[in-house]
Amino acid sequence: MSEDQSGEKQFAPTEKRKKDAAKKGDVLRSKELGTAAAMLAGGCWLLAAGPWLFAQVGAAARGSFTFEHGDLASFEPQRLLLGTLGAVLPPILTLGALVVCVTIISQLGFGEGRFLMSNLAPKASRMSPAKGFKRMFGPQGLIELGKSILKLVLLGGLAFWWGSSHILPLLQLGDGELIGQLGAAWDAMGSLLLLLSAGLAIIALIDFPIQLVRRLGRLKMTSQDMKDENKQTEGSPEKKQAIRQRQRQLSRGGVATAMKEAQFVLTNPSHFSVALAYDPALAAAPVVLAKGRDARALAMRDMAGEMNIPALEYPQLARAVYFTTRENQVIRAELYSAIASVLAFVFSLKRGEKPARPRVAVPVELQFDASGQLRQA
Repeated sequence: MSEDQSGEKQFAPTEKRKKDAAKKGDVLRSKELGTAAAMLAGGCWLLAAGPWLFAQVGAAARGSFTFEHGDLASFEPQRLLLGTLGAVLPPILTLGALVVCVTIISQLGFGEGRFLMSNLAPKASRMSPAKGFKRMFGPQGLIELGKSILKLVLLGGLAFWWGSSHILPLLQLGDGELIGQLGAAWDAMGSLLLLLSAGLAIIALIDFPIQLVRRLGRLKMTSQDMKDENKQTEGSPEKKQAIRQRQRQLSRGGVATAMKEAQFVLTNPSHFSVALAYDPALAAAPVVLAKGRDARALAMRDMAGEMNIPALEYPQLARAVYFTTRENQVIRAELYSAIASVLAFVFSLKRGEKPARPRVAVPVELQFDASGQLRQA
């Protein structure tokens, strides 16, 4: 079976395929990275903003357990509830907003900064039991199972190591004053969160190459995919041919009048064309009637064939005339000898003779490359 028929995905994805996939939402994603970033941000916030949260909770507690005569005469529990919420909600909401922002930023940075609302829309493929079982028991499911076991072992080991050094101080918390005990418990909880965050960061670093390999595997291309992309990038051969034909048609309109008077055309062999004519009554040397490169040069060659004008391939001479002489201007004196040889050959052809093509020499100081730079001697 041929490569095209088998449809085997054996080619690495191109940059265009990666970009097209990213536009559709297929980018690198790592739940482990988001979890690690969120926990690390939360742990740092708890350690830094602990006093603020304690102060707010303390204010709410004092307000709840302090009663005046008016409170006893007209008890309004909703006022106490609103006061408590007003004191506690700001730090909690700040923590929640921080965790959400860090999670989103980490995923956007990991996924090339792309966020597509279409990914939030329900998809039938996600609710298919068959595809769900395939994800659970296929290669993807095994990878996720391995990651889960790794997380359990690593985080469990870190928690055990942390607990072995903090268990005794935690058991002795009831022996001191309340404020000191709460502060010690708070610091212990913060250190545990930071330690677990470090463990999750290690897992995220392991998860990155896994996600990268899986994405590259999803985006692998078949031979037909490569051909289709090449057509999209460079255009189909038929389209490119039509564009070239259109360009040549436009170019023909600009040189048609000059070509009617031309006696011969110098080419290189297709990128440059120069049409010349010699009339001693008008000028002492041959005159450049028209010149062009690329599409215009091809148009001049086509018209020369249609009008039975000799088109002669002299690359070095064609470039020399093209870069040193403007249209409707006589050629440089240094090129007289070379052009005279070609002109004599053309006149012989018109008399019905079959002379050998002359060999011409272009002066070194007039030898140009295709970009118009003088060749080094």
